[in-house]
Amino acid sequence: MIRSFLWRLFAAAFLLIGASSLMPAMASDRPTAPADRQILVMVRQSPVHYRANNAYEGGYGDALSRTARERVARGIARKYGLTFLENWPMPMIGVDCFVMVVPDGRSTSAAAEQVSHDSEVSWAEPVALYSGRAAASPPNDPLFAAEPVAEEWHLADLHRIANGRGARVAVIDSGIDALHPDLAGQVEINRNFVSGQQLVPEQHGTAVAGIIAAKADNRIGIAGVAPGARLLGLRACWQRHGSPATVCDTLSLAKALYFAIENHAGIVNLSLSGPDDRLLRTLVGIAVKRGLEVVAAFDPSLPDGGFPASAPGVIRVSDSRSAASRGNVYFAPGRDVPTTEPGGRWFVVNGSSFAAAHVSGLLALIRERHPSAAIAFVTDRRGGGPIDACATLVRAAGCDCACGSTRFAAGAGRR
Repeated sequence: MIRSFLWRLFAAAFLLIGASSLMPAMASDRPTAPADRQILVMVRQSPVHYRANNAYEGGYGDALSRTARERVARGIARKYGLTFLENWPMPMIGVDCFVMVVPDGRSTSAAAEQVSHDSEVSWAEPVALYSGRAAASPPNDPLFAAEPVAEEWHLADLHRIANGRGARVAVIDSGIDALHPDLAGQVEINRNFVSGQQLVPEQHGTAVAGIIAAKADNRIGIAGVAPGARLLGLRACWQRHGSPATVCDTLSLAKALYFAIENHAGIVNLSLSGPDDRLLRTLVGIAVKRGLEVVAAFDPSLPDGGFPASAPGVIRVSDSRSAASRGNVYFAPGRDVPTTEPGGRWFVVNGSSFAAAHVSGLLALIRERHPSAAIAFVTDRRGGGPIDACATLVRAAGCDCACGSTRFAAGAGRR
C-alpha cells in the first residue's frame, strides 16, 4: 500500500513538472465551407475490366474515366444549384465521392434526397459530424497519477507474454505528436485526411496513441499497452481552436478508413461517436469482412451507443461499468489515465475514447501471439462486461503461465 502511494505521488510530481512546458500549436477549424452545408454525392464508377495488355482499367490511374465522372459531377452540381468542392475516388466500393456545398437557406437533407434520385448518382448524403468521447480532465491530484491498467490489467505481466510486436494499429483521430519522447519511432505513418488543414499535433489523438503504444522501459512517461506495436496515425479529426473538443466529418473519416483498409492495418481504433452513416457503415463493413478488428467508443447518450459502435462486428467499449452491463459492450480502464500530450508532456484523461484505446492495445498483444484467429475476450458474461486481460492474452498465447495473482492454463475461444 505504501509503495503504491509513493508511486502515485512520484507520478503526480512528474506530470506537474511536464505541464510547465509550452502549449502546442492548435489546429484551426476547417476553413472550407462548413461541414453542415456539405453533401456527399456518390457517382458510380464503370466496372473494372481488362485491357488488352492484361492491366486493369477503371481504377485510380484511369484519368479519362475520372475526368468523365468529374464532368458528370459538375453537371449534377449545376443542375441542382450546388457548388462543386472536391472529390475522392473509392473504387473499393465502386464510386467516386464528390463533395458539394448546399446554399444557405436550403436543407442539406432535402438536397441529398433530391440528388439521390438522379440517374447518374448511386446515393447522396449530408456530411455528418463525429466527436471524440473524452470527458473533462480531473483535478491535478496525486491520486490520479498512476496508470489504472498497471494494476487492473497487470500490465507488467502482460508484457512478459507479448508487447504487440508486428501489430499495426490505425488510429483514426486528431493529429498525433509523433516527436513526443514516448512516441518517437512508434508512428509508422502520420498522414492528414482533413481538407484545408495542415497536420499538427493535437490532444485527443496523441492521448489515444500513447495509451496504445507509448514506449516502455525508456525511463520517462508511461508504458503503452502494446509498446511493440506500430501506429498508423490517420488524422481525420481536428481540435477546435481554443478548446479540447475534437470533431470529425464523414469524408475525412471515410478517407482514413479507406486508407487503413488498403494498407492492411490489423486493428482500427475509432475513439469517437456520432450519427449512423451509409458511406462509413459500408467501409466499416468491408474492414470487418476483411478481418480487421474495429474498436469504437460507446456513447450511452446516443441510440445503441452511437456510430460506429452500433455497426455489426465492431467491438464496443465503455469506461463505465453500468454501460458495459448492456449487451455486447465491453468495459476497460478509461478514467484517471495518464497519457501523452503534445509538446513532450503527459496529462490525465477520462472517457470511453481511452477505454477503447486500451482494448486496441490488448488486441495488438493478441495479434502478436495469435495473428490468424479471433480470440474471445474473457469476461464475467458472454459478449460483454469487464475484460480479464490476463486470461484473454494467455488464451491467445496458448501458454500455461502466471499473470497477475493467478496461473492460467491455455485455452482457446472465439468472440
